[in-house]
Amino acid sequence: MVSLDDAVLARFERGGSRYEILVDPELVDNWKEDHSSVELNDLLAVDQVWSDARTGDRPTSEALERVFGSTDLATCVERILNEGSIQLTTSQRRQMVDEMKKKIVNEIATTATDPRTKLPHPRVRIENALDEARFNADPFLSVEKQVQDAVDLLKPIIPLQFITIKLAFKVPGKDYGGVSQLLRDSMQKEQWLSDGSWACVVEVPGGMKNEIISRVAKRSSEIEVRELD
Repeated sequence: MVSLDDAVLARFERGGSRYEILVDPELVDNWKEDHSSVELNDLLAVDQVWSDARTGDRPTSEALERVFGSTDLATCVERILNEGSIQLTTSQRRQMVDEMKKKIVNEIATTATDPRTKLPHPRVRIENALDEARFNADPFLSVEKQVQDAVDLLKPIIPLQFITIKLAFKVPGKDYGGVSQLLRDSMQKEQWLSDGSWACVVEVPGGMKNEIISRVAKRSSEIEVRELD
């Protein structure tokens, strides 16, 4: 359960009355994506719907039934979060916007390349271009929903190309375990070679090329790698 000091107010207004809950701002987005991923006890600072959380006033059961069709806490929370608003302090909102922007920048940096160099754009270049484009990250929308809007604003400023590439790796048999575990999700094929080494082909976003090679190199100092056409 989030502490009262760290919780923020979620508010829903209907018929001239307010209905408020105190929630963990870091869990709201997770809850919206998948209700089952967040326990109600973790999401809320207090298991209560308020008419004014500051003064401790509570709505009547009749009012909850009239507005939410139920006095069930989960039912009320769902509607408040889906249709209401989150009341963040200035510092809380700034921190959450900054964190969301970093996630968006990271997503673009690891999936897009500069078509001129075939290399990823440095993250600071993407950040500066987003600032130039006056992009505003929303801390309560998913990264996936915001990346396309960010890309549309970026394209007139910096060239972007979204491609996938195939990399062929060869490592000594002794390093098979660690490397195969790392590459398993992106692996297309694999085989053991006659000299006892292990080889595989993976497909990854172009922007992740250098990162993937670096991560494999940390698990095997004797890797051979080449990009396939």
